[in-house]
Amino acid sequence: MTNTADLSPLGKTSAYQTQYAPDLLFPIPRQGKRDELQLTGTLPFFGVDIWNAYEISWLNMRGKPQVAIATITVPADSPNIVESKSFKLYLNSFNQTRLSNSDALLALLREDLAGGFGAPVHITLIEPHAFDTVKMGELDGMLLDRLDVEIDNYSPSPALLTAAADGAPVEEKLVSHLLKSNCLVTGQPDWASVQIHYVGPQIEQGGLLKYLIGFREHNEFHEQCVERIFTDILRQCAPQKLAVYARYTRRGGLDINPWRSNFSSGRPPNLRTARQ
Repeated sequence: MTNTADLSPLGKTSAYQTQYAPDLLFPIPRQGKRDELQLTGTLPFFGVDIWNAYEISWLNMRGKPQVAIATITVPADSPNIVESKSFKLYLNSFNQTRLSNSDALLALLREDLAGGFGAPVHITLIEPHAFDTVKMGELDGMLLDRLDVEIDNYSPSPALLTAAADGAPVEEKLVSHLLKSNCLVTGQPDWASVQIHYVGPQIEQGGLLKYLIGFREHNEFHEQCVERIFTDILRQCAPQKLAVYARYTRRGGLDINPWRSNFSSGRPPNLRTARQ
């Protein structure tokens, strides 16, 4: 049976397991939502999902608690996402688990998460002696939120996306802090800032802002929203180059930051924003 979001731990009472339990991870195939976007065969993008986990703890062999921050980088072409509540429950299963050192934790994380996502993942741990190396920053670009637009629709409408097809191509980075979507299962709000970096016909900014605000009552996981934004802009505005990067605020000690691109601009920095 294929895992679907409604079968996940989301919206259900869940007992916390405090001993290592890799079976808590709940993978969901990406392809179902991509089928909705008519994304079959070769994907029009590559990218990653950058997860930051701020609530990782385990015990050393003498029973003393250890803590760390983890960054998990998942390729966008992995067959699965992992439902975030199940990820949180899995991480909490280490809370009373004794491990010889942080390398032992890393080995388990790499094996279990590669199994859940269906592809190798890259994981780094920041331990307390290096906490002061964690940097903050904001997405760079022209702020769309300066525009005084009137909104009467709160579901994504690709028809709002237009570009000056007869004009000279431009390169722009456009940013909005007004992206809000809702969890696919529980309907709980997910908040994000988003950056659109493109080269091509100039996108009409008012319509783009209205389109992004249109996610406000839309139910979809973070990764799926970003792929929808990328696909709609690509189809409606026909840029030669396009990258979409969203920084979502954390829930349950986890934030998810999907990036999708069709050109080699370099992976975006994993800088925690003020709202994260």
